[in-house]
Amino acid sequence: MLTGKQKRHLRALGHKLKPLIQIGKKEIEGALIAEANAALDHHELIKVKLLESCMLDKHEASEALSGACQADVAQILGKTFLLYRAATPPVIILPKADTPLKSAAKSPMDSTPA
Repeated sequence: MLTGKQKRHLRALGHKLKPLIQIGKKEIEGALIAEANAALDHHELIKVKLLESCMLDKHEASEALSGACQADVAQILGKTFLLYRAATPPVIILPKADTPLKSAAKSPMDSTPA
């Protein structure tokens, strides 16, 4: 599962990408899943476009394809969405997950002279 900061980073990287996968009236089948898996193995981050002939909703299509490819949806915008799956070793370095506040840090009030 991606954090908000990681999704923002992936959206910035995906802005310049051209759609590698297009979903048409045949919708999501084995050949499309195999093509998406190959693209994710090679690129890690891919843009998928829904054509006008696609009968699926953009949310349905993104969830179905991401589930079939074990990928995360980084963005849904209009008729396109971004899929991300980390390669081994990862090429795209994601920002670290948000860390909790430093509760162990001492404040100036804690260091009173004895």
